[in-house]
Amino acid sequence: MENSRLVACAQCGATNRISAEKVAGGHEPVCGRCKAPLSVASASGPVTVTDNTFAAEVERSPVPVLVDMWAPWCGPCRMIAPMLEELATEMASRLRIAKVNIDDNPATAARFAVRSIPTLLVMKGGQEIDRMVGVVPKVELKARLERLLARGATASG
Repeated sequence: MENSRLVACAQCGATNRISAEKVAGGHEPVCGRCKAPLSVASASGPVTVTDNTFAAEVERSPVPVLVDMWAPWCGPCRMIAPMLEELATEMASRLRIAKVNIDDNPATAARFAVRSIPTLLVMKGGQEIDRMVGVVPKVELKARLERLLARGATASG
């Protein structure tokens, strides 16, 4: 399933694979375990990740993940949010975008030694392969992501 996303159920935490084509066709996905409705927004845009869902959403993702470490009070974080929404749509089949609110998820922020926000981490196979701190122009960020994806995203650049 090339155009699918892994989405954690808000009710039971189970990871569900959602077909982007089915969502675009009007299908409303439900959790395979508890049958609760799954957020369609998570299937088409950035997914919200917590300390509890980081492993399922990021580390076990079948595609590389751009993780936005942010906070609601951070002006630069709010500045780049629309750009990340656009990239989530433009690169949906090759890259996921996840957002981690560092105020609500201090364990994940500490694990990756996030000292300034926004911090953008590129993860593949559970490993950090690139990091950008501060506001990055969309054209520069997209070019950097394209380079990482083109070379198999195996080394930090």
